[in-house]
Amino acid sequence: MTQFQAQFEAIDTRLTRWMAQNGVVFLRVSLGIVFFWFGLLKFFPNLSPAEELATRTIETLSFGIVLPEVSLPVLAAWEVLIGLGLITGKFMRATLLLLFLQMVGTVTPLFLFPNETFTQFPYAPTLEGQYIIKNVVLVSAALVIGATVRGGDMVANPALVREDRQQAAAH
Repeated sequence: MTQFQAQFEAIDTRLTRWMAQNGVVFLRVSLGIVFFWFGLLKFFPNLSPAEELATRTIETLSFGIVLPEVSLPVLAAWEVLIGLGLITGKFMRATLLLLFLQMVGTVTPLFLFPNETFTQFPYAPTLEGQYIIKNVVLVSAALVIGATVRGGDMVANPALVREDRQQAAAH
């Protein structure tokens, strides 16, 4: 191995370890900021681009029982609570449960209002549709965070991962 390759390998290993040690925390806090921010916007009329579609979805799902003047502040508080839970790392199981329940509701406009969420169903989403579809990334981030709730962690050493998988397969 050349001197350059050895230096590259050493730097790469340190960076990978740092990412494994810190990545989930950065992911959790950044996801929390997104939820907190988007939720906070919903407390102020006409600041959230999702406001009208969200309240109409809740009204439709509740068969007209839950009106926008009730659903919007509840949704705002729900999202702010998710954000605070993620930012602080407190009550993670409850926070992730709230997040996953909120995401189920978030995806429903794709099916309830396809004419508003797609210009050509099912492959050309409108801006509102794109706003909803990007939540796949948020759910994926929550899954990664959820994998650490019981003390799991990211591992930068591939040999340890292989060993762990071999042990799991043996059981």
